[in-house]
Amino acid sequence: MDNNLKIIPVSSIFTNISYVIPIYQRNYAWGEVQIEQLIEDIDSSINDPNKNYFLGNLIVNQTDNNVYEVIDGQQRLTTLFLLANYLGMKIAKDALRFEAREKSNRTLKMINDNNAELLEELVSGEILEGYQIIENYFKTNDIVENELISKLEKVFLIRTQVPQDIDLNHYFEIMNTRGEQLELHEIAKAKFLEVLDTEHDKKTAALIWDKCSDMDSYIQMNFDSKVRKDLFTNDWTSIKESIRDFDSIRECVPNGEDDKNSVPLIEILKEKKLLNNRVSKDEIENERFESTISFTNFLLQVNAVIDKLGEEDSTLDDKHFLNNLSWAWRDADKAKNFLYHILKCRVLFDKYILKREYARDYKETGKWSLQRLEKYRDAKSDKPKYVGTFGDDDSKNNKQLRTLQSCLRITYTAPKTMHWISLVLTNLLENESCDIIKILEDYCKSKVIQSGFENTSGFGFERIVFTYLDYLLYKDGYSYLGRRIIPPMRDDWQFQFRSSIEHFQPQNPFEDVNWESDDLNGFGNLALITVSGNSKFSNLPPEGKISSYPSIIEQSLKLKIMKELVTLDDPKWTEEKANKHKEEMFRILKG
Repeated sequence: MDNNLKIIPVSSIFTNISYVIPIYQRNYAWGEVQIEQLIEDIDSSINDPNKNYFLGNLIVNQTDNNVYEVIDGQQRLTTLFLLANYLGMKIAKDALRFEAREKSNRTLKMINDNNAELLEELVSGEILEGYQIIENYFKTNDIVENELISKLEKVFLIRTQVPQDIDLNHYFEIMNTRGEQLELHEIAKAKFLEVLDTEHDKKTAALIWDKCSDMDSYIQMNFDSKVRKDLFTNDWTSIKESIRDFDSIRECVPNGEDDKNSVPLIEILKEKKLLNNRVSKDEIENERFESTISFTNFLLQVNAVIDKLGEEDSTLDDKHFLNNLSWAWRDADKAKNFLYHILKCRVLFDKYILKREYARDYKETGKWSLQRLEKYRDAKSDKPKYVGTFGDDDSKNNKQLRTLQSCLRITYTAPKTMHWISLVLTNLLENESCDIIKILEDYCKSKVIQSGFENTSGFGFERIVFTYLDYLLYKDGYSYLGRRIIPPMRDDWQFQFRSSIEHFQPQNPFEDVNWESDDLNGFGNLALITVSGNSKFSNLPPEGKISSYPSIIEQSLKLKIMKELVTLDDPKWTEEKANKHKEEMFRILKG
């Protein structure tokens, strides 16, 4: 093996070694989706005990004996450091540190020293939240910690030493601005193009692929005006009735022999250029939308729709991406059918599936968006506008479906668990007038029932129980003793990314107040909030949480009810109130 390459088990990655994150690297930035995906990859990695699993590459520069500067892979490495600490594994002193970032180093040391307390202004919030996400994940999922530690002996990183005397700043810039590997969907694209017969077919396929791959803009705006006019209805909202298969799409695409600006196929694959990307400046869409899933995951959704696949994790798991799609490039007919469905599903996806919108008052934080694209004409040209999918953006149906989909979005955060998307697309392909709200409500109900919520306690409750309950409270509102606590369809509330189960009466209270375990861990005493909110609540009593952090209370409509129950009559949160609240919430869930 090359002396510059070393295969290291994750179980010993921090043994007798130090890694330094240089100043030109960005701060730790992984959130819940990436952290949970890493843990899931490790937990599901060892299906065959005789095989090893490779987690990825770590590119380093050795600066001293057993001291390495991290050039690429620091997000994964930092997460593994936090995970190893949570699991209580042996870690060398100063195993990981940041160059010239004292907050980060203090936080790593605090975590390494069994969570010693630090003043909030001295802590790196990003790193601390990463650790809390890991802690919360283990509390809410059935993972045996010792078994995961054993798996880490069979999970490896490939550590690569860069050549000596290299300009590291330049090397790092290259690593982050020019990817050295084709993405999975680019490999799949080449496979599809290989089985098509004519250059016109290949050009049409590449056009569909490239335009659909930009997931953060509405698909209509990715085409030039001529192709757009031929593909879409006059108002741009839908694909034309005449577009029923790949060949009818091809009729809308200029033949390469007549197009002086066409790009040879080899250049498309080598340079990743877009075909016919001659959209006028006036038509360029503002970068205001963010898709729920990546293009790779969208292709897996299309695959699930075509084959009407079930909910096995491998169906939408990008670790099985090429294998899952391999049937579709066995011959030209299968390839054409799949390519047609990419475009058809993408139009439906943009129109009916939730996005995140960054505009006006929400330019920094974003808000949930369920809108369709429509054409309007100003004095000069045709332009896009965005209106609610079901009429007015604030119409009852639009608000309700937007909130219902955001409920599912924050519940099933890993792309491989977003089976609700393929469920919606499957029904829309059969009948675009189908009742999406009923379809998704039935889906949520089935998930709640499958969770066995009535016989669960504490961290055993699945997220869907909390999030679907909040959706029902949002939809119908809630009154107590004739007093309206939550008005239906309120405009000032939306789902946040919540994953942490909070005990309203804390597990370890400052005061000497001891609840029975069944009451403490009962559904009536629990709510789902953000990880940072859980950290701020800490072991405060309910009254302290209400007075100190009203904005956290607002994260959960269930928690808002609990707050109101404290302030009514006897201003205390009691076991009796928690039990009565549990019965009420279960009644609502069972409908």
